[in-house]
Amino acid sequence: MRGMRDTTAVSLIATILFAAASASAQNYPTKSVRIITGGASTFHDIVTRQLGQRLSERWGQPVVVDNQPAAALTIGTGTAARAAPDGYTLVMSDRSALAVAPNLYKSLPYDPAKDFSPITLAALAPTMLVAHPSVPASTLSEFLAYAKAQPRGIDFATAGPGTNNHIAMELLKHATGVNAVAIHYKGGGASSLAILSGEVKAGFGLVPQVLPHVKAGKLKAYVVSGRKRFPGAPDVPTAAEAGFPGFELEFWIGMLAPAHTPPAIVAKLNRDIGEILQTPEMHSTLLAQGAEAASGTPDEFAAFINSESAKMKSLIELTGMRAD
Repeated sequence: MRGMRDTTAVSLIATILFAAASASAQNYPTKSVRIITGGASTFHDIVTRQLGQRLSERWGQPVVVDNQPAAALTIGTGTAARAAPDGYTLVMSDRSALAVAPNLYKSLPYDPAKDFSPITLAALAPTMLVAHPSVPASTLSEFLAYAKAQPRGIDFATAGPGTNNHIAMELLKHATGVNAVAIHYKGGGASSLAILSGEVKAGFGLVPQVLPHVKAGKLKAYVVSGRKRFPGAPDVPTAAEAGFPGFELEFWIGMLAPAHTPPAIVAKLNRDIGEILQTPEMHSTLLAQGAEAASGTPDEFAAFINSESAKMKSLIELTGMRAD
């Protein structure tokens, strides 16, 4: 009888705690919510601010965007991992921090598989291969021929080791045999400026960073790295269309909370963020940033991160890419 009473008591306590957590989630948030993300005016920042504004309107609570240095989102992701698991500190992180860095660096201030409660994938974006106008090539094939003819190879600007455009460059090297030399800068803006000035001849950039310069004739565009052409640049082919079907790579960002955040709060965040991402206004915002909305359940996002990490691990081993 005592065992039955103990079991009943435990069950009752669990029911009370579940009810309390559900009630807390229904009232959430009752104060400002902080979202850690990348540097000011970056793709991460613009999308997060647009999303945060709409969440604030929906919740009636402030949403504060906490920008981290452009090349240091791993630091911000680590900060989020150590925050209280109450839904009031979130992070809009990306493939570089969650799938590349863990396979590239021996030590990080977080473990993507253990330290987070994934909420939802938010957006997918291709990169664009561009070059300074002085490069005498109009197509990808001509560019590769030019690059291969350079005795010391051709310099490629990147936003830093393990970043999206560094990964894209390494994949291009593997797929085409071109001798590309990584020149690392502190952020996508700096790497784009290096190509614009002619300091570096070529590189990959997120579409919103480089497309205005392509349209102004200040950069040449060869291919986009996505599965299909980007609607804002319909004349730029995919790598597959240009003869390299093995070259396909998309950048992504997604929202996470610290591990052990109550499932009911994670579910509310997933629902609210997902509904906002699917509005025509957010679709327009994302398109202007060279991206498309994504969504899904927390479990689907967790599985996606694991899959991307495995893919990036294989790519890093295949290309011999190093952090330095």
